[in-house]
Amino acid sequence: MIIKKPTLEKLTPSFGSSILVKQHAEKVDKNNAFWHFHPELELVYVNKGQGKTHIGNHLSYFNNSQLILIGANLPHNGFADRLTANGTETTVQFKSDFLGNDFIKIPEMANVVSLFDRAKKGIKFNVETKLYIGPKINSLIDYTGLERVLKFLEILNYLAKTEDYTLLNADGIALEANPQDSDKISAIYKYVNTNFKQHITLDEIADKVSMTVPAFCRYFRKTTGKTFTQLVNEYRVVHATKLLTEKSQLSIADVCFECGFNNFSHFNKQFNDVVGKSASQYRKEIKQIIQ
Repeated sequence: MIIKKPTLEKLTPSFGSSILVKQHAEKVDKNNAFWHFHPELELVYVNKGQGKTHIGNHLSYFNNSQLILIGANLPHNGFADRLTANGTETTVQFKSDFLGNDFIKIPEMANVVSLFDRAKKGIKFNVETKLYIGPKINSLIDYTGLERVLKFLEILNYLAKTEDYTLLNADGIALEANPQDSDKISAIYKYVNTNFKQHITLDEIADKVSMTVPAFCRYFRKTTGKTFTQLVNEYRVVHATKLLTEKSQLSIADVCFECGFNNFSHFNKQFNDVVGKSASQYRKEIKQIIQ
């Protein structure tokens, strides 16, 4: 298997603009569905769709809508698996000083500066904020010039003041400091993303990044704050939430083995540790939401 090098994505706003606004409808831009990072912050609103949220150390699965703010140099994947016929994914990418160093330092921007600082851990905004701010993010594509900037500042001001959010990545792994580390972490995550349903030995994964097993274990724990086994189990549990949501014909035991677990009691424990509830309770709650 050939593993691509990690991507430091270079973003170019359109001429005369300090922010980059992109919108995808029906078909997702697959070019961003990989592990990447960039010095710009990124505000993402998916108004209808399904996908995996993978930001830094955080993994989860969503099945409706998503509003996320990602800090500078915080690694992440593209979000949506697919969008429905009426769905859109709008992305706004910008630098913290997109209006200049002096502007970001004025007292009136203090709340926004605090927002940018929280974004280093990844922020998921909850339902009330999604319903109010989501359409405003979608409509940015309709504005240009100063009018777009003013509309965007209104959005940032609201997000900076709301308490309707969850921090995703308490042990942030922003990668600006050491590009070599980003290469290794990118290779590890990409390999796990492709192979988590099979047993991955420490010898196998250490070899992928040209390290001995002891050195790999120390490096991975120091860089991510977790063991490699924890990462693999998280991937499997996230896939389980996807199957529990989309594949109602599968029993929970079927889901367990489909995700790469070979022991049902171990699956139940890992699911509860990661999600905070049992797989049966998770499926029950999802059915109630859908109904």
